[in-house]
Amino acid sequence: MTAPHSLLLLTIALAFSASPGCTSTKTSNTARTATEQMLISNAIDHALDKVNFQPFNGQAVFLEEKYVDCVDKGYLIASLRHRLMNAGATMVPAVDQATVVVEPRAGAVGTTSSESYVGVPEIALPGMVTLPEVRLMTRTRQGGTAKIGLVAYEAATGKSLGLGGQSLANSDDSNWFVAGVGPYRSGTLKEEVKRGTTGRAAWERKSVPDFVSFAAPAPITETTEEPPQIQFTSGREPKPAPPAESQPAPPAEAGESSTAPWAN
Repeated sequence: MTAPHSLLLLTIALAFSASPGCTSTKTSNTARTATEQMLISNAIDHALDKVNFQPFNGQAVFLEEKYVDCVDKGYLIASLRHRLMNAGATMVPAVDQATVVVEPRAGAVGTTSSESYVGVPEIALPGMVTLPEVRLMTRTRQGGTAKIGLVAYEAATGKSLGLGGQSLANSDDSNWFVAGVGPYRSGTLKEEVKRGTTGRAAWERKSVPDFVSFAAPAPITETTEEPPQIQFTSGREPKPAPPAESQPAPPAEAGESSTAPWAN
């Protein structure tokens, strides 16, 4: 390869390396972010963890759900059932099978958010001149709240079992940015994620294979049923009687017909 050709290739390579370029990747998010859902479930867990369900140990409990109308209702009801069963209660599907009825109610289940920063806000000056916003430190916070009320009564009489009450708990996820660098996270959500992804909680017990494989079911064989056998309480089965020996018929006397009378 000649020197001019080498110089031309080097020039083209330098031109490509110095040329600006861009690329874009299309992404999408679910209607509700994972952070929002975890804030709500974290608040529900904290609210139910403050309740002592031990008095229902050994009781047949029916959980009345009609007064629960909130976001993530399924998680709230399932978490409540889980704690009742852990306390020793037996969950029944109908009121007439229960000795105790537990009625939960949702006062508030949701999230809030706030944002604050230290710096200079955007300032508009006369003459169509605008000073840009300068943020030295920024904090964004999203919190979850769960207010759950509970009452229990006897299924047969409707008599209240204790005063019942309500449990309130909060969860939060705070993110700090310093001079545009971050986030530096803090809050109950960070603690829950750490507990669930580190230590023994991070151990994988058993994983599914990375391929799909099935096995055919075993063939069904027809079995012939044997006749039932008689069991003797004495433990000994009687010996079968020996077959009777056939004896020759006596000779017919003179004047008698050898034909049987019923043969006519």
